[in-house]
Amino acid sequence: MLQLSCSLVKLLTVLLQSSLVNCLMSFKGNQNLSQKRYCSMIDRFGHFKIWHAGGSLLVAISFSSVFGGCLPCSLLHSNSLTVETFSYSMFAAIFNIGWAATQVSHMAMVNCITLNSTSRVALTSSRNAFSMVANLGLYAIALVVFGVSKADTKENTEIQYRWIAYSSITVGCCFVVIFLMGTKEPRLRINLRETSRRRIPWAYWFRKILYYQVAMVYLLTRLVLNVSQAYLAFFVIDDLQMAQSAKALVPAIIYICSFVVSVMLQEIPWNGKRLKAYYCAGGIIWIFCGVSILLLPRGISSFMYAISVFIGIANALILVTAISMQSVLVGSELGGCAFVCGSLSFLDKMSCGIALYILQSHQSNSTSPQVDVNIKQSFYFSVTRYGLGLVPAVCSFIGVVVTYFMELDSTILKPLCQPLLLE
Repeated sequence: MLQLSCSLVKLLTVLLQSSLVNCLMSFKGNQNLSQKRYCSMIDRFGHFKIWHAGGSLLVAISFSSVFGGCLPCSLLHSNSLTVETFSYSMFAAIFNIGWAATQVSHMAMVNCITLNSTSRVALTSSRNAFSMVANLGLYAIALVVFGVSKADTKENTEIQYRWIAYSSITVGCCFVVIFLMGTKEPRLRINLRETSRRRIPWAYWFRKILYYQVAMVYLLTRLVLNVSQAYLAFFVIDDLQMAQSAKALVPAIIYICSFVVSVMLQEIPWNGKRLKAYYCAGGIIWIFCGVSILLLPRGISSFMYAISVFIGIANALILVTAISMQSVLVGSELGGCAFVCGSLSFLDKMSCGIALYILQSHQSNSTSPQVDVNIKQSFYFSVTRYGLGLVPAVCSFIGVVVTYFMELDSTILKPLCQPLLLE
């Protein structure tokens, strides 16, 4: 049954890899433009929950339409490839618009709930922990669907993935409703400085050196996570030739370890010095993981399970601290928090799209001659190995260097020593 659940991961990753060259840049560009617009509009008009609800609704509609088939084709009674291409492109664009509104409003809301640095990191850690729970939840849904229904034909396979998509959308919508009903809209208290209430112009952030440093660290962190995630399943199966179940076990181990570390990070009093230290620790762990992946031969491929443990730990450390650095950058200037989150997300999506495009463009010539090592096993220097090992290791190294030269506040504040900015 576990092997059956792995086919979900395989399909999603194959779809990702096969469509990168032709579609990735256009879709990323659409999402980047949406994110750039929304970061300004959210700062201008506020009401994070409204933006989050609207974005979630667009995501649900577009995602269900993509997996539900070509809606314009059914309405026009046409099987034209042009109409089908237009349909999927339109819903992909709608998805990107909705996701931009959802992501930026949710990330900005963290900074507007509290000014306390420790509380902000705790919220970010909680956010990352439940992201891992969502990833594991998808595996659970797939396992149930694959166990209940059998895929003997192509049509049955499509029905399986349609049920997985609809089930995920339903569960996600339920949690969105819980979030919207159970969370108060952040409002600035009267006793805060007037400068923190007004909208901050974009040029203000561009004059701060810390903005560029945080942007670089966040961009590199997202490169590490997204590029490694894109090539993980291909490396496990194609390069290491592990069992099919490894496609599910290795990511699951990473998610579980990230969840545990994210929960533990919530219990630590935070300041700028500790953010730098923990980010550097995560970056160094990723460097060793990247080197290990580059040199890992097929004969001892089982060591990938151990490496995945450290990857999960490193992912949580660098992601939580990198996002928390945004909170340090924003400080009490809450009028520009959505712009900071949106602009940095704009940079990370552009960089990830370009990086994956370059790697995919060399995929056909990825395999070099076989190399023998002392233990009489072999491995290949492929694009997949570079994408999972070399790129994250180099990005982690640069991120550690940039973080080391940052100047962040070293004052440790106790959680909730400052009031929550809620009504």
